[in-house]
Amino acid sequence: MARGKLRIYLGAAPGVGKTYAMLSEGHRRVERGTDCAVAFVEHHNRPRTEVMLHGLEQVARRQLEYRGGVFSEMDVDAVLARRPQVALVDELAHTNIPGSRNAKRWQDVEELLAAGIDVISTVNIQHLESLGDVVESITGIRQRETVPDEVVRRADQVELVDMSPEALRRRMAHGNIYKPDKVDAALSNYFRPGNLTALRELALLWVADRVDEYLTEYRNEHRVSKIWGSRERIVVGLTGGPEGRTLIRRAVRLAEKGAGGEVLAVYISRSDGLSGASPKELAVQRALVEDLGGTFHQVVGEDIPAALLDFARGVNATQILLGVSRRKTWQYVFGPGVGATVARESGPDLDVHLITHAEMGKGRGLPVARGARLGRSRIIWGWLVGVLGPLLLTLLLTGVTPEVGLANDMLLYLTLTVAAALLGGLLPALASAVVGSLLLNWFFTPPVHTLTIADPKNIVAIVIFVGVAVSVASVVDLAARRTHQAARLRAESEILSFLAGNVLRGETSLEELLERVRETFGMESVGLLERESDVAPWTCAGSVGPRPAGSPDDAHVDMPVGDHMALALNGRVLPAEDRRVLAAFAAQAVVVLDRRRLQEEADQARRLAEGNRIRTALLAAVSHDLRTPLAGIKASVTSLRSDDVEWSEQDQADLLEAIEEGADRLDNLVGNLLDMSRLQTGTVSPLLREIDLDEVVPMALGGVPEGSVDLDIPETLPMVQVDKGLLERAVANLVENAVKYSPPDSHVLVSASAINDRVEVRVVDRGPGVPDEAKQRIFEPFQRYGDAPRGAGVGLGLAVARGFAEAMEGTLDAEDTPGGGLTMVLSLRRVAGRRPGRPDYSAQVVS
Repeated sequence: MARGKLRIYLGAAPGVGKTYAMLSEGHRRVERGTDCAVAFVEHHNRPRTEVMLHGLEQVARRQLEYRGGVFSEMDVDAVLARRPQVALVDELAHTNIPGSRNAKRWQDVEELLAAGIDVISTVNIQHLESLGDVVESITGIRQRETVPDEVVRRADQVELVDMSPEALRRRMAHGNIYKPDKVDAALSNYFRPGNLTALRELALLWVADRVDEYLTEYRNEHRVSKIWGSRERIVVGLTGGPEGRTLIRRAVRLAEKGAGGEVLAVYISRSDGLSGASPKELAVQRALVEDLGGTFHQVVGEDIPAALLDFARGVNATQILLGVSRRKTWQYVFGPGVGATVARESGPDLDVHLITHAEMGKGRGLPVARGARLGRSRIIWGWLVGVLGPLLLTLLLTGVTPEVGLANDMLLYLTLTVAAALLGGLLPALASAVVGSLLLNWFFTPPVHTLTIADPKNIVAIVIFVGVAVSVASVVDLAARRTHQAARLRAESEILSFLAGNVLRGETSLEELLERVRETFGMESVGLLERESDVAPWTCAGSVGPRPAGSPDDAHVDMPVGDHMALALNGRVLPAEDRRVLAAFAAQAVVVLDRRRLQEEADQARRLAEGNRIRTALLAAVSHDLRTPLAGIKASVTSLRSDDVEWSEQDQADLLEAIEEGADRLDNLVGNLLDMSRLQTGTVSPLLREIDLDEVVPMALGGVPEGSVDLDIPETLPMVQVDKGLLERAVANLVENAVKYSPPDSHVLVSASAINDRVEVRVVDRGPGVPDEAKQRIFEPFQRYGDAPRGAGVGLGLAVARGFAEAMEGTLDAEDTPGGGLTMVLSLRRVAGRRPGRPDYSAQVVS
């Protein structure tokens, strides 16, 4: 029996229309005469989705009892008995009620597919197992219902149901997704524009990768070897020269011509020390390619063409873009160049572009020497010219050309000696001089074919030839060494000046600096170590790369900085001449570390200054706001004790009431001051335990007039993990603030609802509201927004409420009330697991 085919409608979030699209496909199949049945579809009381079920056969569901409730699940046996050609199964990631045939719905679907039934299903991107951590970091919600990625990847068709965040939020606001009482909470939490945009990007990227897999499978099945330009990956080879900017911009323009093109800029550095590239120019090119949407990579490799091709094939590139060589024409005698080599060895899968630029043909310059070496290839060429050159010249002079005279013969041999010096340095030139003098003596100095020289003049000529050859070789070798040393010093100076500028401007963090050290010297890991004394153990102040050294003795290279700090590098042993630059890096690393610590001290001083500001505001509050209720209390007491006036019982009651009100206000003000003091000193230690909101919230309304607050706290809410005293105090402050700013004829609404793994308490008023730019400022200490009169409080209520909320691992934010006013949203952590006695599916995001 052939296995059934699986088609999945994938969405970024609930409400984008996956179920609607699935039912529409079901209607199309029925119209074409296909036997199609609804195995399980949950319309969630959405009218338009419910209407789409009309006209489709629905297989009866299976009813299960669980913890006193009755739940309906897909009846797999009934679907297998009905055996439609196509079964519509909603919510692929759904967890079945205990007692069901399978634990997960996707396992039910696997049974239907194995029975040869085609299945059309739906799933949201947040339910994919591999994306659980990513979705949690975006939304703050961990999805408990997941489906293995492999199940979705094995689907024969995956169709994306897409909708912009703005359109989805409008659909939500119109009540097309959730019930009206859940809309505000949903829009302000899971369905925030940022969340929806990030989830949409995840869905688009996942489907794009799946399309790549489909394409790869098709090419493998049909043995297609030719590159298809459906998605271009362009690798730009950089040399560190000024032409790199031109190449990057050209590559970006090429990538923009194809759908989903990528640009990867790569610089190949040697593993034996500093390179000839300008670090400043490389940094500029790195920033340029990243600004244009590409990525920058640095690869270590001795053979530049091979390393470049390996990188391109490793990233599945389709094109390589290189600049025309900057070498002059005569410099091609040393080899064909990187561009020609890459083009020759790229094969049919990679297109190689050579881009003209303003620097081509102006001369590449000599590479920076590592010590005084000239490079292996140049030394080999020097020995070939110095040893084989005189032999070939001798064959030419003795067998082909007529005799030109001893003087001209010496000049020809001297030319080879100079060429050997230019290419390979002193030793090949000395060898050329020795071989040339012997050949001159044997073949061209009478008597020939002997080492004897008959004419003393010829002896002088031979000696002069050897002396001139050695002198010229020494001068040429010294000039070459000086040129390479100058180039190296120039590279070092560019590194140091760029490094010092970045550090002095504070643009480089310690980790970025250590990463530059690692890239510059081709190391595996770099760490900055420090210790308090000569006998104290080493500790790591910062490191990059895998397995950094724990002490200088464990590192391949260590650079002491002072008595108790060292820079430790792992990877290879550096030559002595590289340690000068390394010492500068180490010194700058210490400067960066000191600056970071000074910044931390400055932040601490700033916090102390903020504390002083708060103390100053506290003194002002004590001098005015606290004295106001004290003055009222004292006036009332003085009046009661006065013997000059005989007070009636009503007057005495009014005075006593004034005393009580003043004492309550004073107690509230002092309580807020003490609470803020505890928050500022960090002495708030909440005792978190499981509590029902309906046990705490009503107790927090004692400080407001009776009948001024409407409560909506459902008994079915899950329990929350809070400190009872802190929660009561926070809610009391929020309610008192809302009542204070509400119109006299308006009530404050205090409601609560469960949103995924959080429980929200919303305090809604119909007051003047707060503009967006002031919504964060109202939570600062001693802040009173608008025209609140002096004596109405010291401006600590909201600050204390937010501080207590954060101490309980919750949040407190302000939102606009639809129709005018301000809504305070207190979000608390719900207790893990279900509420005893009833199943809990409120935390599941479904579509």
